[in-house]
Amino acid sequence: MNSLHGIRILDLSRVLAGPWCTQTLADLGADVIKVERPLVGDDTRRWGPPFLKDENGHETLESAYYLGTNRNKRSLTCDISQPEGQALIRELVQQCDVFIENFKVGDMARYGLDYASLKALQPRLVYCSVTGFGQTGPYRERAGYDYAAQGIGGLMSITGERDDLGGGPQKVGVAVADLFTGMYAAVAILAALRHVEKTGEGQSIDMALLDTQVAMLANLGANYLVSGKAPGRAGNAHQNIVPYQVFEVKAPTSAAPGTRDHLILAVGNDSQYSKFCAVAGRPELASETRFVKNASRVAHRSILVPILEALMLTRTKADWLAALEAAQVPCGAINNFAEVFADPQVGARNMINTWQHAHQKDLRLVASPLKLSATPVRQDFAPPQLGEHTRVLLQELLGYSPEKISALAQKGVL
Repeated sequence: MNSLHGIRILDLSRVLAGPWCTQTLADLGADVIKVERPLVGDDTRRWGPPFLKDENGHETLESAYYLGTNRNKRSLTCDISQPEGQALIRELVQQCDVFIENFKVGDMARYGLDYASLKALQPRLVYCSVTGFGQTGPYRERAGYDYAAQGIGGLMSITGERDDLGGGPQKVGVAVADLFTGMYAAVAILAALRHVEKTGEGQSIDMALLDTQVAMLANLGANYLVSGKAPGRAGNAHQNIVPYQVFEVKAPTSAAPGTRDHLILAVGNDSQYSKFCAVAGRPELASETRFVKNASRVAHRSILVPILEALMLTRTKADWLAALEAAQVPCGAINNFAEVFADPQVGARNMINTWQHAHQKDLRLVASPLKLSATPVRQDFAPPQLGEHTRVLLQELLGYSPEKISALAQKGVL
C-alpha cells in the first residue's frame, strides 16, 4: 500500500507549480482528481511541440509538457464559472481531504470556493492556494509566473556569466521557482494533514512563488543579510568556494577541429584541494600561502583560477575524470540530454519508466525520484483523455445517475 493511500485531493491547479505538487502527492498514493475546463483542459495539454505521436507517427493532442507533470491523476471536467459547476465542486470537497488551486487572488471567493466557504462544508479540509505573490502584500493581485519570480526574487541577478566577461542576467533553464513552490506546497500539505490527524482541524496554506524564490536563495541570501554585500553573477564558479567551477579541458584527438570540451571541478574543502594538486602534478599549489585555505583561495581567485585554467587544458576530460575520481576529488561531466538518459547510473536508479500507452507503446518518461522501501511510489501515466474519469468519479463519489451526468454535460458544466 502506498504512503498516502486513502487521501483524496481535489486539484484545481494548472500549468506547473500546483500540478507538480499534486503529482508528487499522487506518486505517494493520494487519489488526485484533476479538475479541468471542459473542451480546453489544462493549458499545458497544448504546450508543444513536442506532442506524443501515435503508432502511425501522427501527432496526438498530448504534449510532453502535460505528460511530465500529471502522472497518477484522474481527470474530471467542470466549468466552475457556472453555478452548477460551483455546486458540484462543493459536493466533491466534502469527499476530499485536500483542495488545491492556483487562481488569481479573489477568484475563488467570487465562485464561492474560497477557504472560508469550503471549511464550513468540510472542517477537516486542507486548502492550498498557490499564487505568484501570495494572498497579502502590495503585489497580491499581480499575475505571477516563474520568470517574474526568478527576476524579482534575485535569482537572475546571480545567474549568468560575470559582467566583466560579457555576461548578463540569465534565467535558469527549467522553471525552478514553480518547481520549488510545488515541492514546498507538498511538504506544507503533508504537515497540515498530520495536524488534521492529531486535532481534526483543517487549515489554509498560502504558497507564493516569490516567497519560495527568496527562500531558495539559501546561502547567498544569508551571505547578503550577514555582510550587507550583494553577490554578483559568477558564471559557473561558486561564490564561496575555489576551485568549484567549470573548466575547459583538452579535446580528444578524435574530436573534430574546433571542438571544445569541459568538466566540472567541485573541490569542497582543503583536503580535496590538496589531492587535486597532487593529481595535477602541482603539489606546491597546495602549500602556497595564498592558496592553502579556502578563504585565501577565494580572496586570490583571480590569481589561482588562470593557473588552473592553463593546467586543465593539458589533459582530456576522460583522463581528468579517471584520475580525479580515483583520488576521490569531486568532479563530473557536463552531459547533454542524450547522455543523461543513456547514463548507466540514471538507468540503474530506474529514473526512466516505460509504459504501454494508448497512443504509443513503450512510452518512456521520467520517473519519480522518491524511493521508499516499504511503500513504493505509484507509476502510472497522466490521463490521456480530457475528463476521461468524469462519469466514474461522479458515480463513485457522489452517486450521480447517468441521466444527471448527461444533463450536466449537455449544459456544458462537464
